[in-house]
Amino acid sequence: MKFGIRTPSLKRSISARTTGRAKRSIKKALIPGYGKKGRGWITNPKKAAYNKIYRKTTISFWDLFK
Repeated sequence: MKFGIRTPSLKRSISARTTGRAKRSIKKALIPGYGKKGRGWITNPKKAAYNKIYRKTTISFWDLFK
């Protein structure tokens, strides 16, 4: 588990803003319940628990400038 500042990745940042956005909008239209709050705990509780802890113990590089 990582603690502290996450290392920024320009490639992942661009990918999250473009490709993922299109895929999410298509999935949201086709799959009922996709993207709703709490869905991760139903589909994969181990991953959801890890992500919750990860988000609380790390900060983004860009949060330093806010």
